[in-house]
Amino acid sequence: MVSLSWLLLTYKVPPEPAAKRIALWRRLKGMGAVYLQNGVCLLPKTDDHVRRLKMIENDILEMAGESVILETVALDRAQEERVVQRFRADRDDQYREFLGRCADFEAEIAKEIAINKFTYAELEEEDTDLKKLQGWLEKIRKLDFYQATLAGEAEQRLRACEALLDGYARRVFDAHDENR
Repeated sequence: MVSLSWLLLTYKVPPEPAAKRIALWRRLKGMGAVYLQNGVCLLPKTDDHVRRLKMIENDILEMAGESVILETVALDRAQEERVVQRFRADRDDQYREFLGRCADFEAEIAKEIAINKFTYAELEEEDTDLKKLQGWLEKIRKLDFYQATLAGEAEQRLRACEALLDGYARRVFDAHDENR
C-alpha cells in the first residue's frame, strides 16, 4: 500500500490585527487546505505546496507568530480515508455553491427568453457571467485533489450552461437578422 503524504502546518498568530489573521486563513483555504482545528491544517505534499507553505511560514514570523511544517502520513487506511473525505467534503461544498450559480445563470437566460430580450448587450452580459463560471470551476478543479463526488455533475452543468448560452446567442443573432 502506498500511503498518501501530507504537509501539516501548525501555527499561532496574534489575534490583532484580525485582518492579517483572516488573510492568512484565506490564503490557506485558497490553496485547498483542510483545517483539522484552529491553526492546524493539511495539504497534499507537492513541491508547490512546500514552496507556498514556506512563504506562509515567513509571513507568520513577520506577524510575530510561530509555525511548524511537518510531513505526515495517516496511521492506517481508515485514518487516511477520513482525511481524504475531509478534502472531498470541502470541494463538494464548493461544487454545490457552483451548481447554485449555474441554476441562477440558467434562470437568467430563461427570463430573457421569456420576455424576448434578444440584445447584444444582454448577450455580452451573459457571456461575461459564463466566463466567470468557467473560471470558478477551473479554480475548484485545481483544489480537487481527491476527486470529489460532485465534480462530474459540476462539469456537466457547466457544459449545459455553455450550450444554453449558445442557443441564446443564436436567438439574438436571428432577432437582429429579422430587423434588417
